[in-house]
Amino acid sequence: MTQKFVEPDPQSEGVGGTRRMKIFSGNANPRLAKDICGYLGLELGKARVGRFADAEINVQIDENVRGVDCYVLQPTCRPVSEHLMELLIMIDAMRRASAGRITAVIPYFGYARADRKSAPRVPISAKLVANLITTAGANRVITMDLHAAQIQGFFDIPVDHLIAAPVILDFFRKKGLKDLVVVSPDVGGVERARAMAKRLEARLAIVDKRRPHPNEASVYHLIGDVKDHNALILDDMIDTGGTLVKVAEKLRECGARKVYAACVHGVLSGAAADLIERSALEEMILTDSIPIHHLEGEKIRILSVAPLLGEAILRNNRGLSISELFV
Repeated sequence: MTQKFVEPDPQSEGVGGTRRMKIFSGNANPRLAKDICGYLGLELGKARVGRFADAEINVQIDENVRGVDCYVLQPTCRPVSEHLMELLIMIDAMRRASAGRITAVIPYFGYARADRKSAPRVPISAKLVANLITTAGANRVITMDLHAAQIQGFFDIPVDHLIAAPVILDFFRKKGLKDLVVVSPDVGGVERARAMAKRLEARLAIVDKRRPHPNEASVYHLIGDVKDHNALILDDMIDTGGTLVKVAEKLRECGARKVYAACVHGVLSGAAADLIERSALEEMILTDSIPIHHLEGEKIRILSVAPLLGEAILRNNRGLSISELFV
């Protein structure tokens, strides 16, 4: 998984005649937006995203976007509904200002866990959110490590589904762990874990996990052998941290030497950060797709996905292949 970057020159003409581009940000993760602009050599677009006295969202784009290739960076993280509405209103404002093309850059796609009817009389919220983004006026979506890959099909507009694996892969290659086993914390993450194991030349193990209630999991069996090996738990997100801690304990019970974890989206609800610090984990790797409000402790390490997102935006603007980033 070698990243193939092109030289940033966002104002140049590219394949198919690219437009000038501008990047805007809501209030969800302005630091990541600034880091992406730093990678691309751009100034962050001027926009005011505030509130009226009654807490309604008030958006004002403070520069001309007519005919411009606009990118709105906004992960729909906590508070999810607030940030989602900011995204929708910013897209609407740009559409009405005659932006040439509007791309919603959503590093973390909220409501993704409701991707199917898992029980009678429940919504498929991920599809609803996809419809809202399309109706607001987005022409394209760039997102990262969806909870379920099939959510791409919920959109009636093109979706570029990035994976943060190159960033995580580079970190663990430099770490040089020996006798490594990559562990999927559930059956749904096997494909992600298998791909990482192949590139790290590591073995694969799977945890049989049951979830009786939301944000509550019970670990039953470990499929595979981790005895006297270093284990790397790989997942797309960590919310309350309860599942991850239980999996780490199970791996240690099964004889794992050291247990590491890598998750793309650090939701970290409640006391999750403290739970990780007290857990059997040796180190927890997260990315900045979501702003991490907890300071990095002894066990939590944060990697930046700004170059990866910046490269995807640049390639999209120039009409170049994005899939080459993951070859």
